[in-house]
Amino acid sequence: MLPMSPAAALPLFDPLGLVRATHDYWRDAFERSVLFLDIMRERGNQYLEHMEQTKPNVLGFDTEVLMDGRDLPRPVNYELLRIAPPEGIAVDPERRPFVVIDPRAGHGPGIGGFKPDSEVGVALRAGHPCYFIGFLPYPEPGQTVEDVIEAEIAFMRHVIERHPDTSERPMVVGNCQAGWQIMMAAALEPDCFGPILIAGSPLSYWAGERGGAPMRYTGGMTGGSWMTSLSSDLGKGLFDGAWLVQNFENLNPANTLWKKQYQVYANVDTEAGRYLEFERWWGGHVFLGADEIQYIVDNLFVGNRLSTAQLVTRDGRRIDLRNIRSPVVVFCSRGDNITPPPQALGWIRDLYEGVEDIIAHDQTIVYCVHDSTGHLGIFVSGSVSRREHTEFTANMDYIDVLPPGLYETTATPAAERSDGEPPERDFLLEFTPRTVEDLDTYVHHRTDDDTRFATVARISEINLGLYRLFLQPWVRAMVSDELAKWLRQMHPARLRYRLFSDRNPFMVAVPAMADQVRADRHPVTRDNPVRLLEQTVSDHIVRTLDAARDLRDSTVERLFLQVYGQPLLQALVGLYGDAHVHRRRPGAEPEHRRFVQRRRDELWEHVAEGGSHEALMRAVIYVLGGAPASDERNFKRLRATRAELEPGISLADYKQLVRDQFGILKLDRHAALEAIPDMLAGESPAAIDAHLEHLAHVFAASGELSEPSAKRYEEIKKLFRRAKKQRTAS
Repeated sequence: MLPMSPAAALPLFDPLGLVRATHDYWRDAFERSVLFLDIMRERGNQYLEHMEQTKPNVLGFDTEVLMDGRDLPRPVNYELLRIAPPEGIAVDPERRPFVVIDPRAGHGPGIGGFKPDSEVGVALRAGHPCYFIGFLPYPEPGQTVEDVIEAEIAFMRHVIERHPDTSERPMVVGNCQAGWQIMMAAALEPDCFGPILIAGSPLSYWAGERGGAPMRYTGGMTGGSWMTSLSSDLGKGLFDGAWLVQNFENLNPANTLWKKQYQVYANVDTEAGRYLEFERWWGGHVFLGADEIQYIVDNLFVGNRLSTAQLVTRDGRRIDLRNIRSPVVVFCSRGDNITPPPQALGWIRDLYEGVEDIIAHDQTIVYCVHDSTGHLGIFVSGSVSRREHTEFTANMDYIDVLPPGLYETTATPAAERSDGEPPERDFLLEFTPRTVEDLDTYVHHRTDDDTRFATVARISEINLGLYRLFLQPWVRAMVSDELAKWLRQMHPARLRYRLFSDRNPFMVAVPAMADQVRADRHPVTRDNPVRLLEQTVSDHIVRTLDAARDLRDSTVERLFLQVYGQPLLQALVGLYGDAHVHRRRPGAEPEHRRFVQRRRDELWEHVAEGGSHEALMRAVIYVLGGAPASDERNFKRLRATRAELEPGISLADYKQLVRDQFGILKLDRHAALEAIPDMLAGESPAAIDAHLEHLAHVFAASGELSEPSAKRYEEIKKLFRRAKKQRTAS
């Protein structure tokens, strides 16, 4: 018989042990409370120190200012920085430059590069020169959104000038608000941009799934944008970004009011560094000009004019996202309640009636939908940076030469792939052609919701006009500079930092008490029964707050749908009965359909045109499956195509060659293939044999071809041999 362990010999209920565990717990709880207060004090001091800086940011890399937007003809508070690579990392100035742009949506700049596992860190480790577009806390007087866009275009031109030996245009990463801003800039000046990655960026503001995307109802529940104008007037021409931060925090009250702080309290010995690092950015509130925020709310959040090509600049240029010629990578997540997939992807459904529209515009759009990460995780999470952002960076040259079309991409573990040559990294980015209709899985478009949001837009215009007529003169007359400053300081998002700083006399004793606790710390183990009870209570608080949030959001949604779905209200603003015109669909307009048809006719005229260059590229695209889309191993084949078959061609000309031949194959594959022998009519038999040998080298560049590709390769060989036979016979 085995001897009993000491633990097994104890009775099921040990009153003395429970008393001892309770005593240990309360001593630990007191010590954790003191240390928690000290962390809050450090947070407050950090906030005050950060806000007193002239150019606060949270970048984790050394930088050099290259251009100051305040020196431009129309000054803005933006600047272009060069990121200095850390010790041990070398960058190649001839490689494609990377430009990272952070959102100016209430917080300061730097979150895209505040730690090694970040968008900036990924680009530097890959050997790319890296630049950062940041901003200062206060806008320049009279600064507008259009001024900022023109400044970013000027910054991009400067980056291009710094790399004269690089044929590739810079890759641009736009996070959240910076994403739609850079898309507007690329629509106005497409030649300044290489591939564009927009991470968690809303572009279609009316889109959303019922039961989700609660922020899209905010404009309707506040009566439109008049409150934005009121907030700017109370700020004496400045809109306080703390209001935007508060909107984000209201989406998840459990995290804001309890979970984030409890995580620090429960792990007070280890969490301080991580928490303070993030809070330095989260509490770094910045300001927007009254004109800027009013433009954003009226035209984007309420008006939804960006994704429907209704925005026009002051000099008469239409901002049409279909003008972008760079590949666009859309990265979003199902776990994001600030920019859910419908708002990140809806613009594609708004602008294009089908993939043929995308192809007609020579556009390449790639989207990636993460399963679970939250909004900040899209461009902050270390795991996301090590996986998705690393793969986007590694495959950007491949994406840059993808033929026009719509693709979905996923990062799968390389260990799961056993076909062909093994990938170079832990994950493999795979590209799958999609149709515009496939987006309906994410977009959930509803015509009746369009009518509701169009009603909100009309009511917003009415309320804004009434405010400007009756209230604005009085508000502006009453608000002084001192009152505006006091209101900013008293904002709850700022006050919570100041109250726990050293400027509060009640916090004087905290650092001394914290030092004493650290010198004689008595933590309890995780299996302490009272500590387990504490965790249970915390989980209950989180569930209660989550339930209250869900009830609030569902109530707001029902109220919004009922109020703005009223036929009488819609009729009063002139919208009832015209649901089909409430959301402009540029892709369905007659002049656009004529454009698409003209593009098809142009391609048809070129089916049999060209020589060996066109014939070889047509053969490569056909063999790789109608489009060189699968994974990065096909990029090796494309790279071999350019190196071996087109060694003297520029990247821009090479991309155009790929796009033209892809379009012709898409238009009429049979006619395109049958034209290959005629395109080789000017080549000698020896030259045709050399072309076949080159093709063999290209297709062997990265492992064996798949079975379908190998069959198509045999078809190509027959066509080349037919051309050789015709040439020999002549």
